[in-house]
Amino acid sequence: MNQTDTLQLRWYAIHVRSRHEFQIFDRLKLKGIEAFLPTVEKLRKWKDRKKLVTFPLFPGYLFVRITEDARNMLEVLKIRGVVNMICTLPHTPTPIPDEQINMLKKLVENSDTLDPYPYLTEGQNVRIIKGPMTGIEGILVEKLDKHFLVLSVDVLRQGVALTINAADVEKT
Repeated sequence: MNQTDTLQLRWYAIHVRSRHEFQIFDRLKLKGIEAFLPTVEKLRKWKDRKKLVTFPLFPGYLFVRITEDARNMLEVLKIRGVVNMICTLPHTPTPIPDEQINMLKKLVENSDTLDPYPYLTEGQNVRIIKGPMTGIEGILVEKLDKHFLVLSVDVLRQGVALTINAADVEKT
């Protein structure tokens, strides 16, 4: 019985150099490391043509399936272009449940309309990035399953709420 039999394979997120996701994915596969790079196709327009282009769903990130063994983690980190492994505790890479990766794989394989969606939480400062209200900043509030942008007028100590689609805002 070798050490791989006793250690469980788990998924981990790795942060990679910007716009190097596909090259690093190929390097991982060449080394025999199971990797997952969720992608989405988008129509890009130039002056003279239109083309369907494949982009990473999460720019700057890949998923690898390895054991918790430090040697395996070091092997991933030594690959040119890998920045670090994602940790919630200092120096402890955070495993991702298999169910989350399986659901993500299923979404990527079976959906034509996936779009990256910002991870927003109630109370964050946000800015509207689409539509006639572009540039307005406020606080994201959720009430009865609807998102609102609250614009505060500090001098008056009053605010006004605007119903928005959370995809139309970004964190500030």
